[in-house]
Amino acid sequence: MEVLRRSSVFAAEVMEVFDRSPTDKELVSQAKALCRDYINSRLIQAGVSWSKPEYKAPVPGGKLAEVSTVLLRLGDELEYIRPNVYRNIARQLNISLHSETVVTDAFLAVAAQIFTAGITWGKVVSLYAVAAGLAVDCVRHAQPAMVHTIVDCLGEFVRKTLVTWLKRRGGWADITKCVVNTDPSLRSHWLVAAVCSFGHFLKAIFFVLLPER
Repeated sequence: MEVLRRSSVFAAEVMEVFDRSPTDKELVSQAKALCRDYINSRLIQAGVSWSKPEYKAPVPGGKLAEVSTVLLRLGDELEYIRPNVYRNIARQLNISLHSETVVTDAFLAVAAQIFTAGITWGKVVSLYAVAAGLAVDCVRHAQPAMVHTIVDCLGEFVRKTLVTWLKRRGGWADITKCVVNTDPSLRSHWLVAAVCSFGHFLKAIFFVLLPER
């Protein structure tokens, strides 16, 4: 499947920028690379039948690999708290997966709502969980090409909304400072807030996406 194809040269270029202050374009490229990793992980986790892409994971030990590992770990934590929130996204939003415009509008609407009250790493993780959940829905409904659309949408949203915030924190590597305790009784409050907020956002977006009568 071409939508997740990424050359080793591109991966090396993405990792190189972690050693200096990244540009806006580089931050967006990293965001999309991380999104591909996240989606690939969730497709495998879901056991979805799909044509395996010529896919290269980040080089072990590299900074991009470390960021991806932390992002996935936080995503696991988030999805553990409320396992049903990030599944069946399309059904929860009551949207058709056969229209690129509908999928794009729905994803961007949810993304905008998630960050209405500000930006946190918890909300960034939530954004990736939404993208992956929607991508799994698309592949399950025989719309694998939509995965590429979702990755591009996330990249565009990062460019318009998150780049300035990311630059203030020195880039994506800042997420590695987030530590999640494995004790269920001590789960991070910011992840709980993110998942609870997203539940409300889904309800709000459902009405926003209803066709005009």
